[in-house]
Amino acid sequence: MAAQLRVPPLTFAQKLALTFRFARRGRGFWFSLAIDLIWPFLALFTRLGWRGGEHLPEGGCLLAVNHLSYADPVVDTAFVLAHGRVPRYLAKAELWHTPVIRWVLAGGKHIPVQRGGAAAVDAYRNAVEAVGRGECVVFYPESTYTRDPDGWPMPGMNGLARVALRSGRPVIPVAHWGNQQLLPPGSNRPQLRPRPAVRVLAGPPVDLSRFDGAPLTRKNLDAATADIMAAVTALLAELRGEQPPTR
Repeated sequence: MAAQLRVPPLTFAQKLALTFRFARRGRGFWFSLAIDLIWPFLALFTRLGWRGGEHLPEGGCLLAVNHLSYADPVVDTAFVLAHGRVPRYLAKAELWHTPVIRWVLAGGKHIPVQRGGAAAVDAYRNAVEAVGRGECVVFYPESTYTRDPDGWPMPGMNGLARVALRSGRPVIPVAHWGNQQLLPPGSNRPQLRPRPAVRVLAGPPVDLSRFDGAPLTRKNLDAATADIMAAVTALLAELRGEQPPTR
């Protein structure tokens, strides 16, 4: 049964107003150019809507987002920019060797992640420094798009929890749905007919106060990660109007 998305779509007037706002929001030439090129496509060919942007604070923060498709950063960038913030992403370091993409990533001040070893720790250290400067850093804690056949989030990796507990900055849970219809997992060909309904829902900061002053042990990081993923899953259940599976 198809999910009944409980967030209304943006109106044409709202999309048009965002077009002019985004022209002033980009950071770095290539990142700004990517936004200018992709936003009209997203506005025209999807039934896009969101709610909960008031939960994004003005200072440094971390966004925990479920992962459905390679279209996720496109949708999430529009959502974050629409609410006055510029998103910074953690992305695999190999992308910095890809023409054009590396210019977009560098211009947007995104954070490269080397897989494994001490280099991976550098990425999390850079993320801590970024939120300390007041940046909005976006994490996909699942690390890859979900393998759950019904699209529910998988257990998360604990890198986000490590950054959150070390920096003390709030974690804002975000759920989206419909991205997997716009760009199916593993595909590079958008599906535009019928126009997919794409929705984003953000919630209040995850309460991690029970970890204040606690050591960054594997047990504490895993528990904090579970709390974060539970908040994201609850938002997705609200967005879809469905009950998630009991795990």
